[in-house]
Amino acid sequence: MTAEATIPASAAGASSEPLLRTDNLRVHFPITEGILFERRVGAVRAVDGVSLEVRRGETLGLVGESGCGKSTFARAVIRLVDATEGSIHFDGTDVTRLTGDALRRMRRRMQMIFQDPYASLNPRMTIGSMLAEPLRVHDLAKGEQAARRARELIEIVGLPRNALNRYPHEFSGGQRQRAGIARALAVQPEFIAADEAVSALDVSIQAQIVNLLSQLQSEFNLTYLFIAHDLSVVRHISDRIAVMYLGEVVELSPSRELYERPLHPYTVALVSAVPIPDPKVESKRKRMILRGDVPSPANPPTGCRFHTRCWLRRELGDPERCTVETPELRQLAPGHGVACHFAEELTGNERRDELVTAAAAQSNVRDTDADAAATPTDVPAAPASDPDSFFPGDVSQH
Repeated sequence: MTAEATIPASAAGASSEPLLRTDNLRVHFPITEGILFERRVGAVRAVDGVSLEVRRGETLGLVGESGCGKSTFARAVIRLVDATEGSIHFDGTDVTRLTGDALRRMRRRMQMIFQDPYASLNPRMTIGSMLAEPLRVHDLAKGEQAARRARELIEIVGLPRNALNRYPHEFSGGQRQRAGIARALAVQPEFIAADEAVSALDVSIQAQIVNLLSQLQSEFNLTYLFIAHDLSVVRHISDRIAVMYLGEVVELSPSRELYERPLHPYTVALVSAVPIPDPKVESKRKRMILRGDVPSPANPPTGCRFHTRCWLRRELGDPERCTVETPELRQLAPGHGVACHFAEELTGNERRDELVTAAAAQSNVRDTDADAAATPTDVPAAPASDPDSFFPGDVSQH
């Protein structure tokens, strides 16, 4: 996927009117102890105060490290998990208050594509039965009419006609994901949450699925919440991108601007890990390696949650404000929000380059020292020609 292909097809048709809006959305999972008498001793703050808008016809990308709350946020929006606090408005309706038939009717307009195509399809149902079931549940079609609709769906997603009578285990991972997309499209939704829809697939298949999603968006005027780990994939398909860290949104920006000018130190580190398909440029880049582990969402740090790993804070002399005051998501440019007390330090090119270069040099030095310290010094190196010079244990250090 080249830089020239970063403007998605939905950009021209996206509306400024929000189709989906979350206000201070929180999803906390209780931590309990005891066998006979359980008592709550804490909570995992998977999503902690997220306020986002997804405009009609656009694709909002959602990125961040594993465990930051991306999937939980998507499931809460679809009401697969209940919100602890806050509200979810879909086309003006508060989804958090819906129950019974009203919720079932709303779910017809909101569908989800799951991450694992191996686990998200019922192994005991044929693809045809799987596509006909949501039509029956929502009273949209039965009998021959449902079968006709199922044939249309597999043609739309590029599956062979004989797929209707086959079971999921008879297909490859990419074909299973196409079946999952067809199932999401069956009830003609307006909004689709794609939760890591391409992460379990080969790179060549990822490109096919991403192109299929873009084509379907143009054809059916769909709105996407697209979650992925691969930032290059998110850049290719998204109009705007939200970056999550430990349950909070730390940056929100138009797609191209986020990659060209990230303003949050966490985003700077994420973008530095994206390879550039130009050997001359790539050889001169220095990757920003974050120190330390991600804190537990059951006991997040006070103040800015990123301050325990923040390279910008270290370069500025560890200001106390980062540890005591929670930063708000504020606008530093049109449509570009950042939750960082000192994001202005990264707005000027000269100052930015100075800080990034110094921090990258320090992080790379520490990473090299750590690797050297982890290498045994009392074991002689094996000759390069020795076929046993590569040990299986080295696989974990790639």
